[in-house]
Amino acid sequence: MEQNQRELTLRFLAEPQDVNFGGKVHGGAVMKWIDLAAYACSAGWSSRYCVTAYAGGIRFVAPIHVGNLVEVAAKVIYTGNSSMHIALEVSACDPKSMNRRLTTHCIVIMVAVDESGQPVKIPQWVPQTDEDKKQHATAKKLMDMRKQISEEMQIFTG
Repeated sequence: MEQNQRELTLRFLAEPQDVNFGGKVHGGAVMKWIDLAAYACSAGWSSRYCVTAYAGGIRFVAPIHVGNLVEVAAKVIYTGNSSMHIALEVSACDPKSMNRRLTTHCIVIMVAVDESGQPVKIPQWVPQTDEDKKQHATAKKLMDMRKQISEEMQIFTG
């Protein structure tokens, strides 16, 4: 893998063990796939072992069926000192038709750590295109929103 790989896509078939009682792939399986892609993307960018610090805004838009070809696309959209904001989109289709549809999307924050689990500095990503700049600005807005939510949630944690 080349150093500082900014994006990647995992592809595989949804299997029978991924299905819930309603006959669709369950959210836990989708969240596992998201976490795997976020890890692979962040490790590719940072060349380090990374841990999940936050997963949010997960939107389940459409169901995934057994036998669907699933794609989990991950892309770095913001970097901090040791953290990476990864935008993820999950899409699925019948492999016979290849008519892909968005099923899930979210943001995951990964942190690069050393052997003792301490955060380590990572290469910075600088947005180049207009789309990059828009995604970068969105990541910054979401950081502010998470801070506000965290402050509001203090009432529940004492």
